[in-house]
Amino acid sequence: MNDTDRHIGDNRTVRTHGLAPEFARSSSSPALSTPAVEVEKLNFHYGATRALTNISLVIPTKQVTAFIGPSGCGKSTFIRCLNRMNDVIPNIRVDGLVRIEGEDIYDADIRLEDLRKKVGMVFQKSNPFPMSIFENVAFGPRINGVREKSHLAEIVERSLTRADLWREVKDRLTDNAHDLSGGQQQRLCIARALANDPAIVLMDEPASALDPISTAKIEETIFELKKEYTIIIVTHNLQQAARISDRTAFFYQGELIEYDTAEIIFQTPANKKTEEYITGRFG
Repeated sequence: MNDTDRHIGDNRTVRTHGLAPEFARSSSSPALSTPAVEVEKLNFHYGATRALTNISLVIPTKQVTAFIGPSGCGKSTFIRCLNRMNDVIPNIRVDGLVRIEGEDIYDADIRLEDLRKKVGMVFQKSNPFPMSIFENVAFGPRINGVREKSHLAEIVERSLTRADLWREVKDRLTDNAHDLSGGQQQRLCIARALANDPAIVLMDEPASALDPISTAKIEETIFELKKEYTIIIVTHNLQQAARISDRTAFFYQGELIEYDTAEIIFQTPANKKTEEYITGRFG
């Protein structure tokens, strides 16, 4: 199959290669479950600057996959390729293949609204809307057409419960979300992402601005969430990645250096550069 160019905007082009997948996984790794994400030969450019080079990997369902690496290595750029949030940036170029649950997300027929419902996002800085706790969580379902009050109430309670926040706010649902503590605001943002019933939740440094107690709460929440969701997290905190991830990917200068089980990455990495980063020789 020949390469095909597909335009996703006036200044954005996607090229899909007709190539067999080459996945970055070690022969010593256990068998992966059904893939949630499959990435093949992904390259990403900001104008003339290449940010990602030839990334290939498979992310399994209902596990926590952590992306680690020094600042500027491409982790956040990569995670934003998984729900096409980079599309809003002028003069980007993407080539390669990204499948979410078997579907090519850069296909011309893909509706971004459907993709971002399937792939939720939690950002580094908590960003609750300036409205009540209830309305923050109900916002997405309302946009997607849910109008019945009892149904919205069920979604809000379920989402807050899954984010381990319901018990703390069930009597404060009409309070402004900005009245919550920083850790509570971040869990509210997790609940807001869950309200759209995604299959995958992306988290970009979700605990970096939080105190140790709030960070531990977020980690406990992530551990519980993987029973129902695929979690993909970017973190600079190596201890956090070791604690919560099932699989870990090490990025360096826009390349995927090593990807394996967390145990292998943190105890017996195959690549010298991975070992140097894990042991604090750079980064």
